[in-house]
Amino acid sequence: MQKELAKIRIHFSKDVLENLYLRLNRRKFVHPDPLEFLYSYPDVRDREIAALISSSLAYGRVAQILKSVGFVLNITEKPRGFVETRSLDSMRKAFKDFKHRFTTGKDIALLLFSVKKIIEVHGSLEACFVSGVGKDDETVLPALKSFVRRLKRFGCKSGSGVLADPEKGSACKRLNLFLRWMVREDEVDPGGWKDVSPSKLIIPLDTHMHSISLRLGLTNRKQANMLTALEITDAFRKLCPADPTKYDFCLTRYGIRDDLSLVVIDS
Repeated sequence: MQKELAKIRIHFSKDVLENLYLRLNRRKFVHPDPLEFLYSYPDVRDREIAALISSSLAYGRVAQILKSVGFVLNITEKPRGFVETRSLDSMRKAFKDFKHRFTTGKDIALLLFSVKKIIEVHGSLEACFVSGVGKDDETVLPALKSFVRRLKRFGCKSGSGVLADPEKGSACKRLNLFLRWMVREDEVDPGGWKDVSPSKLIIPLDTHMHSISLRLGLTNRKQANMLTALEITDAFRKLCPADPTKYDFCLTRYGIRDDLSLVVIDS
């Protein structure tokens, strides 16, 4: 990246955020990010499973995240075919040597077995998720709760490092990241899910995005939980009602890429 992009001064206004989006929301700025793995899956049936794997492991050091996601996806190859043809025992054996911080190979096997059972019942992860969306829902939160309950019903465990639980107030950063990747479609987000509106998405909130949001005055809440994520999302929705997570990627580049730094000035 050229040195002139090393610093960007930003305050919270639509014009500034749109300029930031136009400059940084590009494929060349994705690395290092587990999102980059999704571009290898032209079939949305493979991509939605690869996205769930990639987002589930998106915690910890970036280098280790990429290594862990690559390890799992190398084993699954074509994720849809893998989950359809493997038993739970076979999955456990395939990932017996896997460990990513708090996530074990057993956790990955249970996640993928839960995906297998959901596909057997609903046909796809998208169909399962959409079945929980109400036409009057302002956000995806009710559908997200339903989706997690169904994953847990088939054996996937929350609190294992692989699955957050929105019922307990978690911001569910990784699950909301998964939804952003699959629902939005632009130069960065590959999309593929057609029956969920981007207007209902929730900001994937982690400590870095929380810090940025505090500095921009989008929230005064001290905890990076679901209530805070909804408040920040509402602030972005006022600027972009049809696509409140539009600016997530470009803003969070500052926590991932060493060649960028964010300086906030008063509006």
